[in-house]
Order: sequence, then structure tokens, then C-alpha cells
Amino acid sequence: MESLDILKNVSRETLDGLDRFVQLVAKWNPTINLVAKNSLADVWVRHIKDSAQLIPLAATGRAWIDLGSGGGFPGIVVSVVLKEVAPETCMYLVESDARKATFLREASRALRLNCQVVNQRIDEINLPPATVISARALAHLDKLLHFSKRLVDLDGVCLFMKGKSHQDEVRLARESWKFDCEVIQSKTSAEAAVLRIRNIECAAKKT
Repeated sequence: MESLDILKNVSRETLDGLDRFVQLVAKWNPTINLVAKNSLADVWVRHIKDSAQLIPLAATGRAWIDLGSGGGFPGIVVSVVLKEVAPETCMYLVESDARKATFLREASRALRLNCQVVNQRIDEINLPPATVISARALAHLDKLLHFSKRLVDLDGVCLFMKGKSHQDEVRLARESWKFDCEVIQSKTSAEAAVLRIRNIECAAKKT
């Protein structure tokens, strides 16, 4: 197991939990294609460390909603760490694909996580507002803001993991939305960033 600076302060139990999750991903991946096959060789950096970088950027609270959870990145990874540092936080894993939702339930059960899997489309879910909303390579920022406005607490934060086009996405999203955005350099890719967004409002329509 690679030593990861983001996880240097967590317990051996948490690291063991992450290692068990990696094993589950490797076991299920040939059947469901949770992650790209060529990324499994570098899974601790490409997926675990990449997901864990959200934790210091988040506020603590009773609920965290992960949109489009897929193979559990970042939702399951974050939840494994929260089990140690904020066990009262419930992670809602929103995933419309039934097979991936089954995997997420199995991972949550096997790792004894405080998670609820929501096997629905994002625009159909009915959840109470959460302190944190996250998404990793899911949709254009404009669409993520549309999804998140009704799901995030008034004082909550959205953490969206984006690739090299993040600046263009922010610029285009500002045509329809008002929001505070902090661009945080990714710890795993020189071209990627985490968009830390608050105070989402619809922009006034042009007359």
C-alpha cells in the first residue's frame, strides 16, 4: 500500500478499510467496469487519493450527498474516512445504474459504513438538504449547479472534481448562475481542479 500524505493522520483501521475497498473494486470491476482497467494498477493515487482530497475541503455536518457515485469514488472513500473522523455524517450515494448501486450497497455493508444508496436519477431524488454535495467527472458545471441548488444547505458547500476544461465550465456557468467559486488545484493531476462552490443562485435573465 502506498503512503499517501492526505491520509497520513488516519488510523490503521481506516487504511485497512480503504484497502478492503480497493479489493472489492478489483473483484467487481471485470463484471461491472467500475473504473478503467488500466487505472487499477495505480488505484491508490488515481482513485483513493484523488477522492480523499475532498475531505479537508468539506464542512462537517449530518449529511453528505455524492452525485453519480458510480464505483464509489469519491463517496465510499470519503465515507470510510468519515467513519473515523465524523461517524455521525450520513453519506447518500446517488447512482441510477442498478448494478453499480448493488456494488455500492455491498461495499457499504462489508465496510460497515454510514451510507444510504439511492438508486434513482439525480433529478428524481427527494433528499433533505445536505452540508456537502460532491461529484466526480459527472456532468457540466451548469448541470451540476442545477442539480445541487435544491440539495445543498444554505450554508453548505459543493465540491466538484473537474478536468482541464474547468475554467471554461465556470465561465459558461456564470451565464446562468451566480455562485462563489474557489478553484483548488488537484493533488493528483496538474490539469485538474476541485471547484469549491457556495451560494448558488439563478442569474437574472437578460431582457
